[in-house]
Amino acid sequence: MTAPGDAVPVDAPRPSGEPPSGERPAGGLPARGPRPGRTALLLLAPGALALLFTYAMPLVWVVRMALNEPLDGGAIRQTVSFGTFAEVLGDGHYWKVIGQTLQLGLLVTVFTLILAYPLALFLARTTSRWRSLLMALAVAPLLISAVARTFGWMAILGNQGLVNKTLQGLALIDGPLPLANNMTGVVIASVEIYMPFAILAMISGFGRLEPELERAAASLGANRLAVLRRVVLPLTLPGVLTAALLVFVLSLSGYVTPRLIGGGRVFVLATEIYDEAITSLNWPVAAVLSVLLLVLFGVVIVLYQRAQRALERRFTGEKGASR
Repeated sequence: MTAPGDAVPVDAPRPSGEPPSGERPAGGLPARGPRPGRTALLLLAPGALALLFTYAMPLVWVVRMALNEPLDGGAIRQTVSFGTFAEVLGDGHYWKVIGQTLQLGLLVTVFTLILAYPLALFLARTTSRWRSLLMALAVAPLLISAVARTFGWMAILGNQGLVNKTLQGLALIDGPLPLANNMTGVVIASVEIYMPFAILAMISGFGRLEPELERAAASLGANRLAVLRRVVLPLTLPGVLTAALLVFVLSLSGYVTPRLIGGGRVFVLATEIYDEAITSLNWPVAAVLSVLLLVLFGVVIVLYQRAQRALERRFTGEKGASR
């Protein structure tokens, strides 16, 4: 043991892995570890290139096509003009199509949330040994093509379908109910088709819901309705918002169900884009409608982000702290 101030012997042991004083690694430069930034860029490069070729470039092509002008016979005049945008936005038919698209999205979203919320809440809270089986049954419709399910709904909702035949057989109605070839049938079929997506989105967003919080509220005198309104609903709102965004976006871009169930009488942006591009060969107008649909997507996402931030401020109290 040496006294303070005494010199340390040269042969004194050093911590494991520490090089002797004055020594450097080979090459005379200090050793360097791998650069995390370069590694991250290398890992992100394949996905970024895939997005560039499969998303960014087609999007740029659609925007460029929207700036062209259509000619008779399906010909296209290459130019850079907003004339096609003015033609579409000045036509009342296309505004009606946009309105029906938003109407369909809102109706499908509202009814899907109403029907999917109790199921998602039950699946998130249950401790039954059958939980895995119930989850599989809830998402089982996703294993069947949306086209097949839509044809099934055509057989159910048609004038000679299961619903009308049953009601007429029970003498509850005299004639068939108009459940197909209109907005009603499209909404009914779309709600069933998008319910599994809503259930999955809600369950993934119910992370804040803890049974202890409900029991604590009940122990303080809150009845079941008060617990649902003051505890369960606020804690599950993030999942509800995520499900609403997903269902609304899917409804806006849906083509098969409005085309088949609507019977050519329900005009939405997806069906109108197909008709303009394939039937009328009017690619500039189809591109303009596609751009408008993308704008609607952007508006919906911005509203969703603002609502999500408002919820986060409510839960964390950041707004009150900033004041």
